Amino acid sequence: MDQKTMKLKRIIADADAVMIGAGAGLSTAAGFVYSGERFDRYFGDFGRKYGFRDMYSGGFYPYETQEEFWAFFSRNIWVNRYMDAPESTYDNLFRLVKDKDYFVLTTNVDHCFQKAGFDKKRLFYTQGDYGLFQCSGPCCQKTWDNEEMVRQMILSQGFVIGERNELSLPEGRTAAMRIPTELLPKCSNCGRPLTTNLRADDKFVEDEGWQKAAAAYEAWLTAHQHQKVLFLEIGVGYNTPGIIKYNFWQQVYRNENASYACLNMEESPVPEAIRERSIVISGDSSRAIRELIS
Repeated sequence: MDQKTMKLKRIIADADAVMIGAGAGLSTAAGFVYSGERFDRYFGDFGRKYGFRDMYSGGFYPYETQEEFWAFFSRNIWVNRYMDAPESTYDNLFRLVKDKDYFVLTTNVDHCFQKAGFDKKRLFYTQGDYGLFQCSGPCCQKTWDNEEMVRQMILSQGFVIGERNELSLPEGRTAAMRIPTELLPKCSNCGRPLTTNLRADDKFVEDEGWQKAAAAYEAWLTAHQHQKVLFLEIGVGYNTPGIIKYNFWQQVYRNENASYACLNMEESPVPEAIRERSIVISGDSSRAIRELIS
């Protein structure tokens, strides 16, 4: 264990509370990668037909029909929301903070925190949840759990759902690349198509659960504004830096008792004003978390 990791371990032990800020890099460290072998296993047929090589690109491909779109996207939701992460990164992170007064602020939408045991009341999922649908209008500020709807779409393509929600095909079978029209998700209020509850534009629905989580986050910050808090940022890039990264820098600047730590694949700069109270550990976040619990 290097000196930075040892120092961070001491800071965590000494902290009154820990605020975790998690971005896509944390899920990547847990094995939720959108390309390569994982893409080929579940989306190889779409890749061969349309020429894209990752799940992200597939989500934006201009399919000719909604039946094709939902065949692709139901797999995307299932693989990245209902299947377990290949690595134990989130479980290890929970072990690291479960006995602390913690809170989680995340831009991730894959439900990995809840599946690892994190208390939902201590989680603010700012950008939505793959497991929720909303009206595409939207006609209301409401969301719907989508597991059963997505499950039916998956089964209609010929997949078998096994242990840990793994997908497989019977020997000799190929998957259908469209779903039956009757399985297209529609809003029960107005009949418009349903869509995923992901923040992509000003139509994002901030439902009752989102509002409660936002209020809990603000209350936690207020309650700990003068305490010895570690703001632990993991896997956060510069797509939406204002949500976590810049926010954490400001929180540490305002609270002289607070510390900032960043775990990321790339070396990340830190403002001069908080540098003495900061630690940056570059490289594999999954490895760093394992060392912190050792």
